[in-house]
Amino acid sequence: MNTNIDAMAPAYPHSADQSVLLPALKTLVDEIASASLSRDMLGRALDTGMAEVSTVLRAVPSAEGKLLERGISVLAGCNPDLIVLTQNLRLPVTKAATELVEMNDPALYRSLSLDADSGGRKTYTPDLLVLNRRTEVAHLIDVKRSLGSYELSRIAELKHRMLAAALVVPDLLYKEHRRLRAKEVRVVILNAQNQRADIDGGVWPLSHLDHLLEVTGAGAAMAQLRELFQRRVEENWSAALSSRRDAGPAMNAGGRTGKTPPLHCDEDDICGSDSPRVSRLPVSIGFARAPRAGGP
Repeated sequence: MNTNIDAMAPAYPHSADQSVLLPALKTLVDEIASASLSRDMLGRALDTGMAEVSTVLRAVPSAEGKLLERGISVLAGCNPDLIVLTQNLRLPVTKAATELVEMNDPALYRSLSLDADSGGRKTYTPDLLVLNRRTEVAHLIDVKRSLGSYELSRIAELKHRMLAAALVVPDLLYKEHRRLRAKEVRVVILNAQNQRADIDGGVWPLSHLDHLLEVTGAGAAMAQLRELFQRRVEENWSAALSSRRDAGPAMNAGGRTGKTPPLHCDEDDICGSDSPRVSRLPVSIGFARAPRAGGP
């Protein structure tokens, strides 16, 4: 298992200047926190009772997940070759694609591309699809706050589903996104907790985001974004507790004094066409690859 790719990574022409990006990162934190984790919302939850507090705190993982996805989009903007897609990405996972992935070596299907209109009862929606127009390499990305609670079989099932869905990405890009071309599609699970990495197997720590975006400092900028968000939520929580203490014990709707639990975030959960047919070039499907000096 290879978990260290920095030593062999090439230098990238684009970089994430944290001093320049800081206003945008702070604005993003403001938007995400104000939507469901503002001081007023936390205060109202404390006044209502334990049930409402629990509901609000369960929103923290979801909010941070949105933060990570949007943060990656912001950092991808540092590389003008990248196009980031987040909408209309419900990809069919057909029985044929699933069997190809589960029963064959990747070398046997990496040059195949299936019709995006093939349908199917099962689907997969990635968090992000990032296409490099210069290299024509697309990355199908699933972002996780943590894989600590995931069994290996669950991770393997997710990777198989992503690989099966990746088979329709070239056709989807060409038909539905202004004739964009992808000659290779790589899948990767980004783990924000930076543990249980398997570089060759498509599970990457968020700290290695530099290599997916080809932007030096992208991983460090994401760490800063998470720190800003966590600090903001803690500040809002402390302010809500302080206001409640100043106002005296609040009574919930049933007349009982509500308790104030410590702030705690649960772990992430895996959470027919009229388009003309086009001739398809060979497409490579597989896991994200560790960069090599002098290589793509």
